[in-house]
Formats: sequence, structure tokens, C-alpha cells
Amino acid sequence: MLFFFFFFFMMFQSYPAVTDYLRSGLFRWAGDAHAFKGESYIELVCSPNNPDGSIREAVLSSEAGKTIHDLAYYWPQYTPITDRADHEIMLFTVSKSTGHAGTRIGWALVKDREVARKMVKFIELNTIGVSKDSQLRAAKLLKVVSDGYELERADEHTDRLFDFGRRIMAARWERLREVVKASGIFSLPEFPDGFCEFTKERTGIYPAFAWLKSEKAEIEDLESYLRSQKILTRSGKHFGAGSNYVRVSMLDRDETFDLFPRPAYLSLR
Repeated sequence: MLFFFFFFFMMFQSYPAVTDYLRSGLFRWAGDAHAFKGESYIELVCSPNNPDGSIREAVLSSEAGKTIHDLAYYWPQYTPITDRADHEIMLFTVSKSTGHAGTRIGWALVKDREVARKMVKFIELNTIGVSKDSQLRAAKLLKVVSDGYELERADEHTDRLFDFGRRIMAARWERLREVVKASGIFSLPEFPDGFCEFTKERTGIYPAFAWLKSEKAEIEDLESYLRSQKILTRSGKHFGAGSNYVRVSMLDRDETFDLFPRPAYLSLR
């Protein structure tokens, strides 16, 4: 049995900060799971990963450990849905599925009744519950998306949400790769195509963020370098990587991407 409930969603890079802020004597932030040594843990698996877009799987295995799968970006506009998600604890968010970030709603699917009960209690103590207005708005949004795929459409020329999103993301990634290739300064990860069980077609991977790397040794702080060119990014230091990496959002407004032919004036968050 799966237990379903809403919660306010937290950005991935906030996990270490919140863990330290709580100052609990029961747990601490231990960093990369590959370097962890021990039996008791809570492993967070973000897949597709923020910020590099790669598909991740759990690294650790112990009866004393728990694994939480952060599937905020596991939607057809970003990546082929190759498997049905069936993990013990799974986190999702309206922000990345429909784009309604201001609703500030996420949800969890949890198999263990006791774990779900504790999660609900924590939300109750931490936030005094979740806004009913936000819950109703999110439920309506998800129903509209679902109905678009389950019900017959009167207008076959109207894009459904995930089809529309995938088309936009594909076009944006194509333009970004053209700019990066022409620069001769940067590089981007390469992703293999995959068969999507949701769309029943082979499609590419178009992450919500671009993991941009400087290939020039003299550019040690890529975030500062791009800022000097009026390009706003987030340094790789926030994600456990070097300052020669930055995360570029691919979810900005169309007007931003129309500036690609003039990259010196590009403004990405």
C-alpha cells in the first residue's frame, strides 16, 4: 500500500544547510554516498540528478539504512520514463512537473505506514500543516494534466503538457549546445537517447539544468567569469563540485533564450 500526502518542497542544495541548521544529535550531513562508511544512514537519490541531469541509483545497502528517491525531475519533458518508479519513499513536486513553482507544493509516495505517519507529524510540527488552497490548486493542476492524456481530446492539434514541455526543452538544449560548441570554451554532458514507456517513443534527455564546465585553465571561477559577461549562474561549489562548473537553468522565460545569438547579454539564473 502506498501512502500519499502533500508537503512543501525543498531545493536539493538546501539539504545540507537544513541538516546543519537542525543541530540534531541523531544525524549529520555526511556528503557523497560513495564516500560514506557505516550502517545507519538516510541516502537521498536525486534522479534525474540536480544539477547534471544524470540518472542515479542508490549506492548504499544496509538494513539499518533508509533510501529516499527525489524524483522531482522524473517527468517526460526532461527524460525518457524507462521504468515505473517503485521505491520505498518517493518525492515529487508540482514545481518541476507543471511549472507552478509558486504553489510551493510537493508530495510523497510512501510504502511504510509508520514512516508516512512520522513524516506527516513532522510536517504538522514544522509548518502547522500545508495550505489547503495550495493543495486544491495542485490537485486541480495534476487532474488537468492527467485528463489530457486519459480523455479524448476535442482538438488534436493542441499540445498536451508533457509533449509541449519536451518540444520546448529539446529546442532550448539544441540552441544551448550550438552556443557552447561555437564558444570553444565550455563543454556540456552528453546524454544517450532512451525509449520512453510513457510516450511509447524514443526520445532524448533534456535536463532542467545545464551542467556547464569551463575547459580553459585560466578560468578558475566560472560563475564570476560568466557574471562579468552578464550571465547569471550558480557555482558548482554549491553542489560539491569545483568552481570550474556552473549550473544554468533551462526553465527561464522564452525571452531569455531568444538572447542566445548575443550570449554576452544572456541572463540565466
